[in-house]
Amino acid sequence: MTGRPGRTGRSGSQAGAGDLLELVRSGRAVTRGALQQATGLSRATVGQRLDRLFRAGWLREGAGGPVDSPLGGRPSITLEFDGSHAVVLAADLDTRHARAAVLSLTGEILAEHAGPLAVEDGPDAVLAELGRWFGELLTKAGHAGEEVCGIGLAVPGPVDSETGLVVQPPIMPGWDGYDIRGRLSRAFAEHTGAPAVPVLVDNDANLMAYGEQRTGHPGCTAFVLVKVSTGIGAGVVVDGSVYRGADGGAGDIGHIRVGADALCRCGSYGCLAAVASGGAVARRLAASGVPAASGSDVRDLLAAGHPQAAALAREAGRQVGDVLATVVTLLNPAVLMIAGDLAGTPFLTGLRELLYQRALPRSTAHLEVLTSRLGDRAGLIGAGAMVVEHLYAPERAEERLSQMGV
Repeated sequence: MTGRPGRTGRSGSQAGAGDLLELVRSGRAVTRGALQQATGLSRATVGQRLDRLFRAGWLREGAGGPVDSPLGGRPSITLEFDGSHAVVLAADLDTRHARAAVLSLTGEILAEHAGPLAVEDGPDAVLAELGRWFGELLTKAGHAGEEVCGIGLAVPGPVDSETGLVVQPPIMPGWDGYDIRGRLSRAFAEHTGAPAVPVLVDNDANLMAYGEQRTGHPGCTAFVLVKVSTGIGAGVVVDGSVYRGADGGAGDIGHIRVGADALCRCGSYGCLAAVASGGAVARRLAASGVPAASGSDVRDLLAAGHPQAAALAREAGRQVGDVLATVVTLLNPAVLMIAGDLAGTPFLTGLRELLYQRALPRSTAHLEVLTSRLGDRAGLIGAGAMVVEHLYAPERAEERLSQMGV
């Protein structure tokens, strides 16, 4: 998990230890000389700033770099972010199941667990169970609760990123306005005995998009991921940052009206999710006598080659593709990634049919339409990256160093 592209630190005497850390993490300056050049600080001041980072355990010296001078001399010692000084916890909630993990600061999954967990059981019960999972996972990974620096949580609903509150979620009864951060922090402390740590919450499609873009398409400046499972949602990453809109509602394409008369779980009629989500396909299969109750059941049927499930998935792809033609024309992304239970050949075939038929040729001339690379782990990777970017951003890093007394 390197620093986000395009971010610039302060220069001159304003550049603090956090800014130097950002330069190293992003790879823009990885030697003392390069840091001097990037910030305009003196050699002694750079040394003082770096000393704080070394004492905190956040930086380490790596191998010597190439000798730039034609006169030769000793190679410059490179600096590296030390991802071993702490770990991150992450969880990704779906409507009926969840996945949780312990991750290194560089995004490696150290221990992982997946199991049934229904959001309709309410936030108190669900977050308490996640706290128990976290305690067991830390033991499995061989890390203590005191080594955790933060927790990231992906949820299937719109989130106000400033408050961490879920805002009027269509498929999360009882979660609207609930203090997720506080409850999950307490659950973590209860099951590990460790002090409370920061908890960050975001929409699942946002974090899946963030994880996929950072790990597989770091140079992509306009990236869209669409998750089609029990519901439908999209995550948009522009210039390395998640685009959330004014209050966290960006990407909620599942509730765009498509003219059908189907009742959506949000209470409205004609939403895209009501006719083209995994849940919608499951309901149509169940009505015809095929056992299916959720998007994950549809995924299993598609994997088994069930012809009716494949036909319905292709039709759902056409309906989503029709909506995405507008999204692609508006945002002009370089990558459109499809993830979730329906992300297979039948759905993609239908999606491409309508997308390329309806979108402007200029908007799709350089568009890649792909399926998820990280699969079920995308939300975990994105949630872990969100925590690391928050905690080691320049200003927050300065605050934490001061709190540590270094």
